Amino acid sequence: MRSPTYTAVDPRLGLVEYRDRKRWLWALSVVYPLVPFVGIGLHAWTGQPAWLLLPLAIGYLGGPLLDAWLGEDENNPPEAVVPQLEADRYYRRLTYAVVPLHFATLIGCAVWAGTQDLPWWAFLALAYVAGTTSGLGINTGHELGHKHTALEVWLAKLVLAVPAYGHFRIEHNRGHHRHVATPEDHASARMGESIYRFALRELPGGIRRAWALEAERLQREGRSAWSPHNEMLQSYAITLLLQGTLIALFGWMMVLFLAIHNVVAWWQLTSANYVEHYGLLRLKGPDGQYERCQPHHSWNANHTYTNLVLFQLERHSDHHANAARRYQSLRHFPDLPQLPSGYFGMFPLAYVPSLWFRTMDPRLLALPHVRGDFSKINLCPKRRDALLARYGDTAAVRP
Repeated sequence: MRSPTYTAVDPRLGLVEYRDRKRWLWALSVVYPLVPFVGIGLHAWTGQPAWLLLPLAIGYLGGPLLDAWLGEDENNPPEAVVPQLEADRYYRRLTYAVVPLHFATLIGCAVWAGTQDLPWWAFLALAYVAGTTSGLGINTGHELGHKHTALEVWLAKLVLAVPAYGHFRIEHNRGHHRHVATPEDHASARMGESIYRFALRELPGGIRRAWALEAERLQREGRSAWSPHNEMLQSYAITLLLQGTLIALFGWMMVLFLAIHNVVAWWQLTSANYVEHYGLLRLKGPDGQYERCQPHHSWNANHTYTNLVLFQLERHSDHHANAARRYQSLRHFPDLPQLPSGYFGMFPLAYVPSLWFRTMDPRLLALPHVRGDFSKINLCPKRRDALLARYGDTAAVRP
């Protein structure tokens, strides 16, 4: 099926025509959450529970290999046609369509775990697989939650309810985007900080900040923080209904299943937050205020496959600079901080801190806007002296 052609008149270039070559491939973001059903189907057919591990192999082995094979896509849609591209409802319908699929995948995995005589390791593996898929659901909630239509806001609340992450839209939009790439942000990793140390402040800090922000909003409206208008509580109520029903149907074994599922889903978001802003810092001006967020305050990636299954989350630099921009029109910019692999490759790297530091610290120091200047890096205070001793000091370090 041929993609439509968008045409517009650019004041400098004249008539501009653009066709999105990836238009139909964006559907991968919709079908990818269904991969666990392939493993379940093969288990049902062969009787071999090892097939339940298939989604992990596809993600952590197949993902990096496909990114390496397909390479990077640095193409941008012409700005003149972006209004038409963003108005094309096909793209937003994909984000709508994937929401019920995340419910279906969790329910399907839970039913299989609750009705089959699985070895203990297969039960745990299926819970882990369900969690990685719901981590993708948080990404869907991220895309929907930045939009301003009532439908998209509610769909974000719904999909974030699957892994019990109902605070995310509030914390991310009103907290993280305001404080990103500063030492004050719980969701911006510091140079020298392992992902495990980062996780200890990221998740609890995010929940606390989301509650404070929502309580403040409701107070301005003359309502209690425990009001039904609290958007965190709205999403968590859906979580209670969904996960409570699964526990009622399949018993206490489902408590362990859902606990693993939830924590793994949260860990996927933690992993994304860790790689997206590692060590990057917004500087303060003479007035003591942080500079406006620029594309170089996020790590970017143009790996074709991963972006196709993540609604182009990896073009994170443009996202933070232009948060309301829809995924199909996010841009690549030259000289941005670039990740060496897509997220499917970067996550496992982050889980081995020594390899992560060896890969990313030199890359961070070599950025054009940093050039070894530690005063332009968001440093982990506990690792400050060790980092200076290892890499040397080329500038005065921020106190």
